[in-house]
Amino acid sequence: MEEITSVIRLRMGAKDAHYGGNLVDGAKMLELFGDVATELLIKCDGDEGLFCAYDMVEFKAPTYAGDYIEARGRITKIGNTSRKMEFEAYKVVVSRGDISASAADELEEPILVCRASGTCVTPKECQRIKR
Repeated sequence: MEEITSVIRLRMGAKDAHYGGNLVDGAKMLELFGDVATELLIKCDGDEGLFCAYDMVEFKAPTYAGDYIEARGRITKIGNTSRKMEFEAYKVVVSRGDISASAADELEEPILVCRASGTCVTPKECQRIKR
């Protein structure tokens, strides 16, 4: 099977900070994984499909407003209508509010902040790309 992957990168803004200290809610990573899953399904089937369930989610490190997150995903198994996927979110730029309000550092080694796996479905009648 040809590997199908997707990567998105975006900055966590003040609107994403849900808790004290500008901490971003972990659910934001799941939102990013949902967007990655949608692109994976479009690449695989030519259709957005549906996200059915996560079977594993691990939050590994905190994310703060101002951090840049890179969310990655790949399809690991293609069934008749189901697609198993794995996701990882990495912090690639860290906000440095301790230096100044606009300071930030690009990280030499990205920090894994979240990992998950789940299953999506594209109904047979919606699959436009045949595998």
